[in-house]
Amino acid sequence: MTADTSQLKSLVKTTIDSAEGYRQAADNAESNALKQVLNDAAAKRRQLVDMLNGELQRLGEDRQEDGSVAGSIHHTWVSITSAFADNDEAAVDRVEEGEDYLKGQFEDALKDQGWQPETRNVLQRAYGEVSEGERLADRLKQAYD
Repeated sequence: MTADTSQLKSLVKTTIDSAEGYRQAADNAESNALKQVLNDAAAKRRQLVDMLNGELQRLGEDRQEDGSVAGSIHHTWVSITSAFADNDEAAVDRVEEGEDYLKGQFEDALKDQGWQPETRNVLQRAYGEVSEGERLADRLKQAYD
C-alpha cells in the first residue's frame, strides 16, 4: 500500500508557502544582510519545491505551482500586519512561525508507513532541508530578538 499523493501535494503547496514567506520576510526586512539571507533561503526553498514536484511527476501527478489557501490567507495577514511593523524582528518572527509549522508537516508525513521507498527517500531529504531552515530561523530569532 502506498501513501496518498494528496499528502505529498499538500507538502508541496506548504513548501511553496514557505518560499513565499521567506520572500515576503526579505521584502519587510530593513537590514541588507538579513534581506540577503532570507532571499537565499527562499531560493533554496524553491529548489526544494522543484525536488518535491519531481517526485509528484514520477508518481504520475501534475506539478503543484500554487501555495495553499491557508498560506495565501496567512501571507495576506502578514502583508497587512507588516505595514505596521516593517523591521528585521517582525520579518524573523514570521519566518520562525512558518518554519516551525513546515517542519511539523514533514514530521507528520514521515510517520506514514505507506510511502514508496523512493518517495520516503525524497521526503527524508526534504525534511533535512526543512530542518536546516528551521535551525536558520532559530538562529535569526536569537540574533534579532
